[in-house]
Amino acid sequence: MGYMDVYNEWLSNPYFDEETKAELRAIKDDENEIKERFYTNLAFGTAGLRGVLGAGINRMNIYVVRRATQGLANYILKQGKKDNRVAIAYDSRRMSPEFADESARVLAANGITAYKFESLRPTPELSFAVRELGCIAGINITASHNPPEYNGYKVYWEDGAQFTPPHDAGVTAEVLAIEDLSTVKTMTASDAMAAGLYKVIGADIDDKYIAALKKQIKNQDAIDKMQKDITIIYTPLHGTGNVPARRVLHELGFENVYVVPEQELPDGNFPTVGYPNPESSEAFELGMKMAKEKDADLVLATDPDADRLGCYVKDNNGEYHVLTGNMSGCLLLEYTLSQIAAKEGIPADGEVISSIVTTNMVAAIAKAYGAKFVEVLTGFKWIGREILRMETEGKGTYLFGLEESYGCLIGTHARDKDAIVATMALCEAACYYKTQGKTMWDAMIDMYEKYGYYLDSVKSVTLAGIEGQAQIQKILETLRAEAPTSIGSYQVLSARDYKTGVVKNLATGEETETGLPASDVLYYDLNDDAWVCVRPSGTEPKIKFYYGVKGTSLENAQELSAAMGDNIQKMLDEML
Repeated sequence: MGYMDVYNEWLSNPYFDEETKAELRAIKDDENEIKERFYTNLAFGTAGLRGVLGAGINRMNIYVVRRATQGLANYILKQGKKDNRVAIAYDSRRMSPEFADESARVLAANGITAYKFESLRPTPELSFAVRELGCIAGINITASHNPPEYNGYKVYWEDGAQFTPPHDAGVTAEVLAIEDLSTVKTMTASDAMAAGLYKVIGADIDDKYIAALKKQIKNQDAIDKMQKDITIIYTPLHGTGNVPARRVLHELGFENVYVVPEQELPDGNFPTVGYPNPESSEAFELGMKMAKEKDADLVLATDPDADRLGCYVKDNNGEYHVLTGNMSGCLLLEYTLSQIAAKEGIPADGEVISSIVTTNMVAAIAKAYGAKFVEVLTGFKWIGREILRMETEGKGTYLFGLEESYGCLIGTHARDKDAIVATMALCEAACYYKTQGKTMWDAMIDMYEKYGYYLDSVKSVTLAGIEGQAQIQKILETLRAEAPTSIGSYQVLSARDYKTGVVKNLATGEETETGLPASDVLYYDLNDDAWVCVRPSGTEPKIKFYYGVKGTSLENAQELSAAMGDNIQKMLDEML
């Protein structure tokens, strides 16, 4: 059926509620809006479903959530296992509790036991719960750091990581096979609970999750010495991090933790920030104001589902410096490896994992400590898959995993980014460096001096709607047809096409394999340890140009990075 046929079906079918129909009748004279809502099904990206709330097959609503859950249920049942269980969590966004409840009732109607959290919980705790409860899968209702009009639906598999091949393709196929949404099975919550198929979880999992985090502490002595002398400002940005972040810091002994009051309570409208993303300076405006009043050492912000952590640190002159995800991730990597090396030694089979768009400094740090460096595709699920590989093969010891997008994982209690454990670790590291008379900014500069002044950035271009998708594909096709030989003053040494799986040496023409799964990503290795990577966002209507340089000083690196950004913009302008 065409998009107008599907639109009319939603208006006429008694399965759809009157509120949904009223919303659709309101756009009856706007054919472009109808087309945007119905021209295609909301697709699974790097993290499952994510889209704007509203009526239509290309929007997030209870019917799309039911369909996704029925597809997941069909796939689970085809695995042939007994006593299937699925854990469900949700964040503070609009419709999150409703979507979680709808998911639980669809699972129950299919004979699958749903374990739904009693109230909002962070993404990493859902990952933890999947394994703790012996679930075959997990569902997390969240749109992470997207604007308020979004919500999403992340699927996790039994290892606690977001689903990867073959499960992602398998679930997607089952979802798309459901053409008539009214055929989805469901039942009332009371009937599901009476049948023992809808169970509410909470405090018991909380306690076990917090206990697992505390096991990752590397130097409690440093915390004990400095816990009264470290001042921390924290904001959950109206999301899920408030309770677990404050709890773990309190239990470790930190006394001076101040929460931004205007952003403390959950609110899916995110009234104090238009874009609840710790990558955005706007997210820190209230926190920075409080930091100056309290003379804080650290200013921390977690995104709504608490898998990403942003940070500002104070130097000896009282000036605050923002840490990008690459910077804070490398600081935590350096601290973690240094503590392991000092206390028990780096395991001979120790591994450090990062995504292909993360700073090259990660590889330099891993090499310095004698750890194996492993590179994976973008999306923390691929880091989770490497942990599973180590467990399955019995080879390799996981040491640390990170992405440039403000996410890392210390320990294997979860298999996704964990901003709560990162919050804990940054505060611990601040105590440790303070015992040496250093600030966290001092530690950052020490690291630059040791490994080189790596500076990495990303240029994101929003291209929304059908036309935007076409423009994104045009850019990728243009670059794929003919790789650039230079970008600004840098020469392109090799071009990696992760869609075809080919790496081409531009000097010799020699071709090798990427060794990673297929993905619509292009990567250019440049001279002087610089690089550029191009990929469409898996969660937003954007194309992203990631790039990194290595300078001789912070100022030099900033100059090189600015020039690289300008040259990428020129490339982009020529293609649009």
